[in-house]
Amino acid sequence: MAVKNCARCGKMFSYMIGAPLCLSCKNQDEEEYKKVKEFLYDNPGATMPEVSEAVDVTVSKIKRFLKEGRLEIKENANFFLECERCSVPIKSGQYCENCSHILANEMKSAFNKGANKSTTDQQSDGRKVAKMRYLHRDK
Repeated sequence: MAVKNCARCGKMFSYMIGAPLCLSCKNQDEEEYKKVKEFLYDNPGATMPEVSEAVDVTVSKIKRFLKEGRLEIKENANFFLECERCSVPIKSGQYCENCSHILANEMKSAFNKGANKSTTDQQSDGRKVAKMRYLHRDK
């Protein structure tokens, strides 16, 4: 567990995983997300500026909710996000379905290559000997 400063308010907190936000700022984000979600439930055809104005949440934060996959753009909307890899229009998330599969396969391949690497060497008589390294060496 690491200690970090909150990206929004600067307060120190115990960081584990995810966005570098303190609990207070994460809770504020959740409240804003709930406002957006409830407004969209009641007004399914609303545009992003309309939602932003009605619930007092910035357009950039609404876009972030879309990129996180927490919201999705309607079928007949004239606004789309772009895949960060190939720029194809998408309704939610960061990558299109095709690029998501490609990236997942590349990660699996890289992981398998790393897992298959041997950390042993062979001596002249054929016996395998494990390698050892020093991370920090005091002199």
